[in-house]
Amino acid sequence: MKKVINDPNHVVDEMITGLVTAYPNLLKRLPNTNVVVRTDAPAEGKVGIVSGGGSGHEPAHAGYVGKGMLDAAVVGEVFTSPTPDQVLEAIKAVDSGKGVLLVIKNYTGDVMNFEMAKEMAEMEGIQVDQVIVNDDVAVEDSTFTIGRRGIAGTVFVHKIAGALAENGASLEEVKSIAEKTIANVRSMGVALSACTVPAASKPSFTLAENEMEIGIGIHGEPGIERVPLKPADQITEILVNKILSDIDYERSEVAVMINGLGATPEMELHIVYRKLSELLGNKEIKIFQTWVGEYMTSLEMAGFSITLLKLDQELKNLLTGKVKTIAFHV
Repeated sequence: MKKVINDPNHVVDEMITGLVTAYPNLLKRLPNTNVVVRTDAPAEGKVGIVSGGGSGHEPAHAGYVGKGMLDAAVVGEVFTSPTPDQVLEAIKAVDSGKGVLLVIKNYTGDVMNFEMAKEMAEMEGIQVDQVIVNDDVAVEDSTFTIGRRGIAGTVFVHKIAGALAENGASLEEVKSIAEKTIANVRSMGVALSACTVPAASKPSFTLAENEMEIGIGIHGEPGIERVPLKPADQITEILVNKILSDIDYERSEVAVMINGLGATPEMELHIVYRKLSELLGNKEIKIFQTWVGEYMTSLEMAGFSITLLKLDQELKNLLTGKVKTIAFHV
């Protein structure tokens, strides 16, 4: 195993220090925590938005902290949910009196710890609500979840809820738009190779040179099936057909995200997008806007996911609203 690290036990702390040092005009770290907040937190007159999860998915989630998206990201250890006390500190740091929305990916640890923090914050008189993102169409009731997993579609939830919050909407309105986004976003991924957690001495799973795993999770959770490696066009078609079978996208407009999992060249991601655009065009589904790159990774896993967000005019306006973060641009 080769990694550019020092002590495996300090990778998260050193990463956060490097992040806030690199972008001091955008981000700051709450003292004695793994919480990254906007430099102007709490941003007055708006609902605070908090998300987070285990490290190893960068740029998620701290890369989405900034004007027009998240107010705070709670950074757990690698592939490990952040603790309730850390989430509570994030809630308190971003509450300006209008309440706080928690955007939670559907993993058992995340849901449990964020909900505990919500209860603790409410005991201190802070108004808190939550949404749970479950955009992965691959499997139900996986290794780490009851129900579907939350993956790269979460980024669109951050953007749209963040834009409405920035416009001064109420907590109820911001939660409603987040739920609307969740109802219309679907994702699915594929892995060509595994990743290695820094503190481990071996990859988290094994794929032979001629194998790929369809529908894998961002922590390496099992997918639908392990099959012989196929050409890019065939892989894309498998993922797209599964997504399109889940909700009715007929004659709609969509936002597209082709998300690399950490070790997939942009060359390959654009080859995927080429086929995706053809498949959607054949079904009279219009692409409104596209993001191709790394948005929710899995350390150095090779592979990618596809996310489609079905749009109406309200979602389009919020998706393209002004944003200032490290990792998301319009």
